[in-house]
Amino acid sequence: MIWGLKVQSESVASLILEREEAWLSRRDIAPLRERLKRLPQLEGVSVRLEGEAVSLFWGEIKEEERQEIYECAKALMPWRKGPFWVGDFLIDSEWVSAKKYALLEPHFDLRNKDVADIGCNNGYYMFRMWGQKPKSLTGFDPSPLCRTQFDFINHFIQAPIRFELLGVEHLEGYGKLFDVIFCLGVLYHRSDPIQTLKSLYKGLAKGGELLLDTLMIEGEEEVALTPKDRYAKMSNVYFIPTFKALSHWLHRAGFERVEKLEIAKTGLDEQRKTEWINSQSLEDFLDPCSHDRTIEGYPAPRRIYVKAYKGA
Repeated sequence: MIWGLKVQSESVASLILEREEAWLSRRDIAPLRERLKRLPQLEGVSVRLEGEAVSLFWGEIKEEERQEIYECAKALMPWRKGPFWVGDFLIDSEWVSAKKYALLEPHFDLRNKDVADIGCNNGYYMFRMWGQKPKSLTGFDPSPLCRTQFDFINHFIQAPIRFELLGVEHLEGYGKLFDVIFCLGVLYHRSDPIQTLKSLYKGLAKGGELLLDTLMIEGEEEVALTPKDRYAKMSNVYFIPTFKALSHWLHRAGFERVEKLEIAKTGLDEQRKTEWINSQSLEDFLDPCSHDRTIEGYPAPRRIYVKAYKGA
């Protein structure tokens, strides 16, 4: 048993403990964790989950408390997913993640279901999902910075959400099956996409649903683009499929049915540089002469959103 959860695999149980103890005490993370401990305990915090931002509100606080909260948020940069209103300031994240959430929301019902978000980043989507009153909500992401950002926001929200420093490959041994799994913006970072989809399949309960988005290329053939070195300046992009290729991958992984929800080109209104990331963003990744191509000459980022079903 660990944190009230029976984990089938002893290796996964040990890994959870190891990462909790070692990764969160890393030299670059430990000072951030100490800042979390100094955050003020505020009364009367209210939360709004509708609209673009996850918003936290409270009444009057001391100026030094407000400054401590703001400086802690700044120390946790870069903020990739969001946005978040924290009191009177906006964490204007690189991604306007509300656009993706709004696209997907009509296609799922999480009430009284066990839900997982694989590659959950700082938990923005999970905080939005919490509004649907799922039975349980679990995030998987091996980034200690993302975990620390999540803990910063949840210090005020106090939502009953679990955040595991684990990856998709640990789903099978985790000891819990999920009714709905989200896997957003992960698949193209995996060098073996079919094995990744098999892990997602094994993590679902019978009759479960997978909501997935990934980079895609246009075409009617069952093929995938394999960038030589980088794609949009990312070195960890391996396969970018057509819809037909992605459907075949999902079929090989065991899924019974695949439903295409939407295809959307990533625009500068969705991913852009802000003062909360201090690094390059989409505009720097595209050909300056044509935003239809990446800087390397590949088709510009276009995402496909699908829903896949595990048989009962």
